[in-house]
Amino acid sequence: MPTSFKAILATEEDGKAVARMTEISAGDLPSEGVLIDVAYSGLNYKDGLALNGNLGKVMRSLPMVPGIDLSGTVRESSDPRFVPGDEVVVTGWGLSETEWGGYSQQARVKADFLVKLPAGLDLRQAMAIGTAGFTAMLCVMALEDHGVRKDKPILVTGAAGGVGSVATAILAAGGYQVAASTGRAETHDYLKALGATEILDRSELAQAGRPVDKERWSGVVDTVGSQTLATAIAQVARHGSVAACGLAGGNDLPTTVLPFILRGVNLLGIDSVYCQEEPRGRAWARLAAELPKDKLDSMTDVIPFDELMARSKLILKGQVRGRTVVDLGA
Repeated sequence: MPTSFKAILATEEDGKAVARMTEISAGDLPSEGVLIDVAYSGLNYKDGLALNGNLGKVMRSLPMVPGIDLSGTVRESSDPRFVPGDEVVVTGWGLSETEWGGYSQQARVKADFLVKLPAGLDLRQAMAIGTAGFTAMLCVMALEDHGVRKDKPILVTGAAGGVGSVATAILAAGGYQVAASTGRAETHDYLKALGATEILDRSELAQAGRPVDKERWSGVVDTVGSQTLATAIAQVARHGSVAACGLAGGNDLPTTVLPFILRGVNLLGIDSVYCQEEPRGRAWARLAAELPKDKLDSMTDVIPFDELMARSKLILKGQVRGRTVVDLGA
């Protein structure tokens, strides 16, 4: 049995964060928690930031193993909820921020972070969903909890990205009309295949309009923020809701209170990192049951561990479509 294994470790060199593939051992991992043989991780925008100089200081301290997702099999556990051989998923909980993450062939994480792999999913599919898909389902659940209707389309911004792709597929499978916003013409056929009934160029939402505009959307899943979110809010129908989960376009919100007090629009913040046990388990169960597996496969690209650093540069340039799964054994 090998005593060392591959991991990406971020350290500080000359005042800068540098991430490199290296070899570490179980003794290098955090001391508490459940030891997992990691099968897969994922590539998210936040991972791109961490791997390329820790942009935005997403990793709060160094050294750190990045990677905000992982799936694998329990090797050792002192917690009775998990035994060796259990297949588990971890998303959020500060992985790659304050806790060592998933870009390591073994990981040790707190037992409270673990979700047992839902029936109907394998470990690769769980990471094809990952934080992005989990966030998308939380957005859908929030809209539904606030009575979203089917009489008008639901707008999904940044629709060709990880969150947007899964949200589009889930909503379409649930019988909703989906208007998918993207700035990449080459993704139009892809989004239609996921179930989008309408494609918008992102420029339509990037310009400021009237603070209360024509009612176009019954709800919104927004991954972009800034003016795109402000424009979407102004176009939401009376008593509709907006689930906000991203800031790819900026963290500002140049809007007014008018949509909220004149139309009763709900702005719903989505926290997928510290989501608690009950909604977390409910979201994963729904993903296993409701996300069409053929659509999941069509939006997923699997890469070997050694290709991760190069691919991470592309996600920061907006050149990655759908979901990227990292095979840590390949």
